[in-house]
Amino acid sequence: MKQFGQLLLAAVLGSTCTIAAYNWLGNDNNGVKIEHVSNVPTSTVALNSAGQPVGLDFTATAEKVTKAVVHIKSSSETTVAKGNPNDPFQFFFGPNNQIQKQPSQSSGSGVIINADGYIATNNHVVQGADIVEVTLSDNRTFKAEVIGTDPDTDIALIKIHEKELPYLSFVNSDNSKVGEWVLAVGNPFNLNSTVTAGIISAKGRNINIINSNRPNLFNSQGQQENQPNTAIESFIQTDAAINPGNSGGALVNLNGELLGINTAIASPTGSYSGYGFAVPSNIVSKVVEDLIAFGTVQRGWLGIQIENVTSEVSKREDLGVNDGAFVNGFGDAADKSAAKAAGIEKGDVVVKLDETDIKSSSALIEYIGRKRPGDKVNVVVNRKGKLLTLPVTLKNKDGKLGTIKREEKDAVASLGMELEDLDAKTLKKLELNTGVKVKSLENGKIARYTEMRQGFIITHVNDAEVKSAKELNELLKKKKTGDLVTFSGIYEDYPREYIYAIRF
Repeated sequence: MKQFGQLLLAAVLGSTCTIAAYNWLGNDNNGVKIEHVSNVPTSTVALNSAGQPVGLDFTATAEKVTKAVVHIKSSSETTVAKGNPNDPFQFFFGPNNQIQKQPSQSSGSGVIINADGYIATNNHVVQGADIVEVTLSDNRTFKAEVIGTDPDTDIALIKIHEKELPYLSFVNSDNSKVGEWVLAVGNPFNLNSTVTAGIISAKGRNINIINSNRPNLFNSQGQQENQPNTAIESFIQTDAAINPGNSGGALVNLNGELLGINTAIASPTGSYSGYGFAVPSNIVSKVVEDLIAFGTVQRGWLGIQIENVTSEVSKREDLGVNDGAFVNGFGDAADKSAAKAAGIEKGDVVVKLDETDIKSSSALIEYIGRKRPGDKVNVVVNRKGKLLTLPVTLKNKDGKLGTIKREEKDAVASLGMELEDLDAKTLKKLELNTGVKVKSLENGKIARYTEMRQGFIITHVNDAEVKSAKELNELLKKKKTGDLVTFSGIYEDYPREYIYAIRF
């Protein structure tokens, strides 16, 4: 019995040790460190203060994790048109007298992943926000900067200017097991530092939620265009209670290591009904490291269209296999496809990538989504019963091998405007020497903070004449945060000058 007790104690102590494995990014990340740890088996027993084994206890893990989970409040202001747009009095008083501003606020959670204030959360928690406010577990509040977002995984990275913060280390989510105990930590219903417990119910779930609310795109003929689904969904499913406000919070193992970022729930009511979903830590880690190092996510592309191998697909295509990712084509960009260039054919079934078995299309998407352009992957396909290994060098979304530089966002687009140049005939008709037309307005600063409407012709930015959309963009790029910018101009159907102002 004494020997058994010693063995049990050794197992418990071994299960609670972590092997520090620091993952340093390149010089481009300004020395930012994101910590990863090796997976260490968790134990279903713990030791009390007397060193005696006791039943399962979550208290130490909960205390560690809650210190690194924050409450996020995002606020913005939108404008809503009221009244009759055909009101004849608008000819005298302008087209904008019936616009009302409506404040909007949402809340969620975030996980501190670095002692210097880097925080991982969901893209939908901070999307479109003008102000992002972070409250720590000790009730200190900070304004946060959005470092970058990745709508395809619903992950965002924000930062507060504070040092020596408690943080969570990433652990390899591939090694997590169905049935493993996990804790979900977040701020549901604005209730700070809430901890729930459960198990991993499933892995590799695709619930078609990311990109599901994308606006429809139409071509110049007014026809709706098909948009490629670039979402990467391979969620960890858990029965730990997750509710609105938990988005962006932590899913951890019993060592308090980050297994995922809580993102969604499956519910007919909008509240917890038994299933929650988290983005695996391996995906989160790749996204945030790219955002820090490159400013944008570097995503490798195979360039294939795939679907799950089901009994129906297997019978229809006479595949002879029951799982995997069936290649049903290469889309409209076959000439850019890395897979096609490497010899993969329509009708192949991808069954393995490197040493990882591929049982579904979501497993393939997750694995490739963690790679960068230029990475080499050995793709094993089943082609009419024969296994072939085809080395593929992944390309970027443009069909090239190099990493994609961060797009310097068009200053005009960042304000939510699309402009078009005016020809000499139109300028002469309006008795103008210069000017550009606002072709459309989206939910940006212009729409939120001014009453400018589509069709406005900008003639001056501050005191400078505007001759073209390109010139206007160059003028705005020179502005700094806090600068006041005025847009002067006219509407074609209204006789007076209008001036709109925003602060960068």
